[in-house]
Amino acid sequence: MIQLLFTVIFAEMALIMVLLFKTPLRKLVIMGLDRVKRGRGPIMVRTVAGTVLVVLISSVYSMMKIQKRGIDDGVVNPTDQVLMAKHLLEASLMGFILFLALMIDRLHHYIRELRLRRKGMEAIKKQNRGFEDGKTSSSVEIKSMEEETAVLGAKLKQLESEIEAKTKEARAAETNAEALRKQSEGFLLEYDRLLEENQNLRNQLQSLDRRLSHSGSKKNT
Repeated sequence: MIQLLFTVIFAEMALIMVLLFKTPLRKLVIMGLDRVKRGRGPIMVRTVAGTVLVVLISSVYSMMKIQKRGIDDGVVNPTDQVLMAKHLLEASLMGFILFLALMIDRLHHYIRELRLRRKGMEAIKKQNRGFEDGKTSSSVEIKSMEEETAVLGAKLKQLESEIEAKTKEARAAETNAEALRKQSEGFLLEYDRLLEENQNLRNQLQSLDRRLSHSGSKKNT
């Protein structure tokens, strides 16, 4: 299961990297995400996220039971240590998966918002140019068109400020993605360390079993 979780994390990180850079592949990914958010797609996504959340809660509950058992017994046996490390790693990975899924959803939302704002700004600029080209010599018409131009200019400035704010949010999301990449590398190192500890604990358990069997054979003789 841990390998599957790492595979999902790497896939989500790849999607984030694709969304951060303007390439033809990003258009395909955005189209795919648009289709996922239509029809029954959101229900399926929520179902998968809910399942992962339930498994995450189950892992946390298992860790609490192991910790409570260790407190009651006064000592934690090697098997419980291995199980505790396994549940801790699984819970961390599942939480990371949910966080990356939320980042993908927000990045997709911001990219769509930027596209809509740019289209609106281009339409307003065209309309503004049309008003300027269509001015007549009539003073009444000129005054009316000047007022409309002022309104459109205010809307244009507002749209430009919104685009600037969305651009800053996208840059912040890019910074978060880089931090998440470094955190994922830390998880990989932690995973290797836990595997090594798991192997050492297994060796200790095997050694303990051999001692117990050897002492049992002496008693029988």
